[in-house]
Amino acid sequence: MAVTLKDIAKRVGKSVTTVSRALHDFNDVSPETKELVRQTAVEMGYYPSSFAQRLQKQKSDTIGFVLPTYGPRFTDPFFSEFLAGVGMKAGSLGFDILVSTCPPGDQELFSYQNKVQTRRVDGFIIVRTRKVDIRIEYLCQAGFPFVSFGRTEGPCNFSWVDEDGESGMQMIINHLVKRGFKRIAFLAAPDNLMFAHYRFNGFINGLKTHNLPIDESLILHGDLTLRDGYAKTNTLLNLPELPDAIVASNDLMAIGAISAVQEKGLKVGKDIAITGFDDTTMAEHSHPPLTTVNQPVYKIGGMVTE
Repeated sequence: MAVTLKDIAKRVGKSVTTVSRALHDFNDVSPETKELVRQTAVEMGYYPSSFAQRLQKQKSDTIGFVLPTYGPRFTDPFFSEFLAGVGMKAGSLGFDILVSTCPPGDQELFSYQNKVQTRRVDGFIIVRTRKVDIRIEYLCQAGFPFVSFGRTEGPCNFSWVDEDGESGMQMIINHLVKRGFKRIAFLAAPDNLMFAHYRFNGFINGLKTHNLPIDESLILHGDLTLRDGYAKTNTLLNLPELPDAIVASNDLMAIGAISAVQEKGLKVGKDIAITGFDDTTMAEHSHPPLTTVNQPVYKIGGMVTE
């Protein structure tokens, strides 16, 4: 049985009201009584009801985080690393995280609306922002606090943290060109995602910088999954002229590409170079280890939370 205020009051010979006010440091309770009550509470193992405290101050001390995912499998290491950064920082600041998953669309918007209207959270962290983002439009209209990892093309003014995906992708092209690769394919992220826009621009501008042709047959849009990286790479491997390098928009698609290339009996790095983006833990342990751009996802999770 949990220790209650009534139990403490009985032990110290005071009223429940006096005990409560002593624990909350009200001025109308003497220092001696406060000390007695606090010491007794410690000895008895009393823990205040966080739910009751939150009701009293009309705050949940909870941050909402809705993961935009499809299907039953949660495999993207980006989200795991980001969530770890969010959770550690939130905990250090005295906040809880309410995590839920929902595919993008109307059902996802309802998830936000429900949490706002019921005040289950004090604010939101948003990831994988879209060019036109109904989540951000709704929260702006509702005047509800949120911070995002990523930007949008909409008119709403809000707080965000972002990585420079355009520069990162140009770094990859420079790296490949210096090593003699010229026929470079691209596994792009979905068009509606804002980070996809910057990484795509970085890829195109990187090719232009080195006077390399832009071949539309070498640019395929994937869904950021391992399976799709594998499938899209097989499409590239069926072209009359193979690419000598494949640039993927994230590590998962790059690792899928490695599997497809190796199945064809080709050597990654010699016959076809493959690069990723994010530097997740999977990149280090792939075979061979994946060339990728480091994005400090854990640190960014903490920055957004703070």
